[in-house]
Amino acid sequence: MSVLRRIGRRVQGDDPLDAAQERRVRAVLALGGVPQADLPDGVQQVRLRLLERAAKGHEAPRDVSAWAAVVASNLAMDWHRAKKRQERLGERLASLRQHEHPSGEDTSVLSLAVAQGLDELPDQQRQVLVLRFFADLPVRSIAQELGVPEGTVKSRLHTAVRALRARLHEDEVV
Repeated sequence: MSVLRRIGRRVQGDDPLDAAQERRVRAVLALGGVPQADLPDGVQQVRLRLLERAAKGHEAPRDVSAWAAVVASNLAMDWHRAKKRQERLGERLASLRQHEHPSGEDTSVLSLAVAQGLDELPDQQRQVLVLRFFADLPVRSIAQELGVPEGTVKSRLHTAVRALRARLHEDEVV
């Protein structure tokens, strides 16, 4: 039995959402403050979650339209959280640049050195460093997403930070 049939809904083509459900999802996302340019991605996320639900063998939602609207609402909240997290991170970075590196040239040198240092790290170390400090994910989330123990994430982070710090001191950037 196909994944779409397990959803328990009559679908047009391969799309688990009919046109009315898609319009409703778009409306919920838009009213939730998601920018117009990000609406197609939000609709795709709702479709994906519906397909994942079916693929895991879960019963079809009683009312797919309502379920999709709730998922869209949650996605809009997630979008706002991520945006706020990015803004806070940007503010922190800007604050650090102003206090520690007043000139634009110093900031460019630091950015270049960090980028080069990241390039030299092994893939797994670079991955956890970027997820932790640039994507602002907690260690627990990183561990869950990568399928490794939290201790492994912490160890990789420690090693990566130490190596990056050594690189920056070597280059006399910090």
